Order: sequence, then structure tokens, then C-alpha cells
Amino acid sequence: MPRVEIALPARFPFSTVLEVRVGDLNYGNHVGNDQVLGLIHEARRRYLRSLGADEIGADGMGFVIADAAVTYRAQAFYGDQLKVEVAAGEFQSRSCAFFYRVGKGETVVAEARTGVVCFDFKAQKAASFPPALLLGLQRS
Repeated sequence: MPRVEIALPARFPFSTVLEVRVGDLNYGNHVGNDQVLGLIHEARRRYLRSLGADEIGADGMGFVIADAAVTYRAQAFYGDQLKVEVAAGEFQSRSCAFFYRVGKGETVVAEARTGVVCFDFKAQKAASFPPALLLGLQRS
């Protein structure tokens, strides 16, 4: 079976540590595949906060997820400390991608990519990136 291939960037400018919680586990007693999306979402929000931004600002501008791809490499269990690395790239006028590497120690647990569209929630339509946010993402 061919596997999804995610071309990760050479450099990840941001990382954070997340502890696996009991709610992250599935019936196999390891992190559920669906929970990986929640973990990378938390890491993405922390990355944006480090740049002085949020996923939805007071002005109603934010992101919507257009697509997501995850490859699973190893199991993670309750209490594991996961290092989640985040980078942004593939910039367009209204969209970009975020890349993630999730690991514990030297073991890669998952790799992921999410495509996001800049969205004006007040007008309910795609919008251009706010220049300051775009510049912050490109410089990080």
C-alpha cells in the first residue's frame, strides 16, 4: 500500500512539549489517530501565540483548515512527553501550510501537514493574509 508522503521543511522554528492525557488514548491504550490532530492544533496555536497572533483575532480574521495529512510512525502512551515542532510554508496570498513533527526522545511518532486558508469570519469568505502575520510566519 502506498503511504502518504509529507515533505517536511529542513528547519522547524518552533517547538513545544505536550503531555499525553488520558483523553488522548484510544481502545489500544495509545494515542488515537484522531487525537494527533488535536495535539498539532494545540501546537499550532502556541506557535501563532509566540508570533503575537491567534487563529481567530478580535478583527474576525483567522484560519480555516482546508486539508490535513498525517503519517503515523510510532505509538505514544499516557504520560509521554511529546515534542511537537511546527513550521509554516507554501505561502500564497490567502493560504499557507503548517508542518509538524511529533516525537518522544529520538523516536518520531507522527509527521503532519495542514493546509489553511486565511478567512474573514465576519464576511464569511477567504481573505488575504494580514501583512504583519504573513511577515511573521515567513520570518520565523
